[in-house]
Amino acid sequence: MAGNFTLKPAGGTNPTSPAVAPALRSFDLFPTRIWQAGLPALAPRLQEWITATLALRAAHPQPAGRTNRQGWNSEDMSILEQPVFAPLRQAIHSGCAAALGEMGVRGARFALQSWINLHDRGGFNFLHVHEGCLLSGCFYLSVPAGSGKLVFRDPRPGVIHGYVKGAVPNGYSDIRLAPETGLLVLFPCWMEHFVEPHESDEPRISISFNAVTA
Repeated sequence: MAGNFTLKPAGGTNPTSPAVAPALRSFDLFPTRIWQAGLPALAPRLQEWITATLALRAAHPQPAGRTNRQGWNSEDMSILEQPVFAPLRQAIHSGCAAALGEMGVRGARFALQSWINLHDRGGFNFLHVHEGCLLSGCFYLSVPAGSGKLVFRDPRPGVIHGYVKGAVPNGYSDIRLAPETGLLVLFPCWMEHFVEPHESDEPRISISFNAVTA
């Protein structure tokens, strides 16, 4: 919505008239946009990419740490630059360019930081942000039943102290996104998020990324 608007005062009232409900106009002042897209054209490559990520883990089994617990994440922050992931990198780059365009950042040169995020049973990511990036996101390679949800924390710092709770105007509610294999998700880098514990013996695998100024 536009950044500027005018609040028009209501017309005069007759103090002798019966009380009536005011005709309220609503304004959603602070929208926060995320994006999702399925990439069905890349579905035939998913198993190849899963095999590649498991091979990378076998070659470098020590997790990088950061916010990942009880699983594995790659120390390599340029996973999408590997030739095997070239079609995925192109799709993600195009998606980021489109989203940045909606944000008013058009024609900017940017690069992609990217890493593997894998959860074994009980694995999760604790609350964090991706500070200083243009945009953040992830692509899900494998989402077995019982996979932990991606949870976005309401970005308004004061709303947690309000009386109203739930997904209603001016209420407080975390937003839980159920991942799906082949799903691409983009979101503002400053949005706090975490991943709920994984409840499957088959790993949950995603490639996380940041669009950063080149």
